[in-house]
Order: sequence, then C-alpha cells, then structure tokens
Amino acid sequence: MANPWTGEVALTIDGERRVLKLTLGALAELEQELGAGSLVELVQRFESGAYSSGDVLALIVAGLRGGGGNVNRADLLSAEIEGGPMAAARAAAELLARAFMVPEQA
Repeated sequence: MANPWTGEVALTIDGERRVLKLTLGALAELEQELGAGSLVELVQRFESGAYSSGDVLALIVAGLRGGGGNVNRADLLSAEIEGGPMAAARAAAELLARAFMVPEQA
C-alpha cells in the first residue's frame, strides 16, 4: 500500500501493484537521465505540460527504483500499465509533486 505521507504513489504494472517513491538518489538519477539542469527545471517541465512519454517513463523508472525495485528503462518498454499512458502520466506527475510536499500539504 502506498503511503502518501512519505511521498509514495501506487501504480499497477503487469498486474502487480507497485509502490513508487522519489528518493534523493532517484531524483539525482532522474535529473541525469533527462538532462535537467536542476530539480526546479524538472518540476517546471511537468508543471508546464512540456514533458514527453520518455520523461514519464524515466520518472516511473526512478520511482520504482526509489521504491526498492531493481528495474531499468528496458524493463518497462513492453510493460502493461493499468489505465494506459494517461494513468502513467498522472502517477508520474503525482509522484513528482509528492516528492516536494511537506506532510501538511499531502
């Protein structure tokens, strides 16, 4: 079960409910993967809607890794995400938002 108070988001991938979380290490990997100059730039990309499906995929991979999963981009290329690409994008945006919320905002 995902705990929003700790920044977790749940997403069902290949029929398995998975917990995603952006740890500091996962965020650093995400910045490097997406070529973002800063966390602010990364957040602005998603807030403005100027993100690609590749950005969503990278965010989901980072969240899975931060949640304890041993996954990489290739593992998700043919994965079935419940709710499809839009559910993945919503989960990615929620994951990023929760990473920067203080508990009273969640």
